[in-house]
Amino acid sequence: MKIDLNADLGEGFGAYEYGEDERLFDVVSSANIACGFHAGDPHTMRATVEACVSRGVAIGAHPGVPDRLGFGRRELAISPREAADFILYQVGALSGFARAAGGRLRHVKLHGAFYHMASKDANLAEEVVQAVRSLDPGLLLYGLPGSCLEAAAAKFGIGYAAEGFTDRAYLPDGQLVSRRLPGAVLERSEDVVRQALALAGQGRFQTLCVHGDTPQAAELARQIAEKLQQEGFEIAAPHANETKSVE
Repeated sequence: MKIDLNADLGEGFGAYEYGEDERLFDVVSSANIACGFHAGDPHTMRATVEACVSRGVAIGAHPGVPDRLGFGRRELAISPREAADFILYQVGALSGFARAAGGRLRHVKLHGAFYHMASKDANLAEEVVQAVRSLDPGLLLYGLPGSCLEAAAAKFGIGYAAEGFTDRAYLPDGQLVSRRLPGAVLERSEDVVRQALALAGQGRFQTLCVHGDTPQAAELARQIAEKLQQEGFEIAAPHANETKSVE
């Protein structure tokens, strides 16, 4: 059994550090790196990519909507064409940093509001997927199972890794509880670890996320990885031929 453990990294800006990136690099198998719209900057992008290459962590782009003040978690009224341009601009930039560091971009995971908007809007999802495909048809897209993004990935022939969230509460229909509601983020470590094991055991997720801005994120990731390995899982980034069929 194999499963990916990913975290959102590189979300600092200038002199401001954010999250526990250094410790998370020692645990996660793939990183979703902020590309400058919701967080991050060119220098942080470069340093984070170089750390991924040196630590053997798969490099992923984490493009968001242009809303730094709201950390990319507020929905904006954007057109499908604008969404595609946001992808080309941000993912293209991070891919350049990856090549310069001697690595390569492996996947794309939308951030925050962008992630949820494209998961629910078929037109937005299709423009996002076509933009990703135009940059590199070998890129994987991380997203919610059963979403519009998954359907678009299947339609346009790119790999898709179904993602579960270890530190977010779920509704009965499988959707995430809105961050605007109390209890949306799991706070007790035992709850986070228990949910990670439950999600991995379902067999429908290829990747599990630990948010880098969750309190004690690195320690949570360490506990999750330890428990998963005890249950027989190998922690490793997914490859396109291991994800769901995109016929």
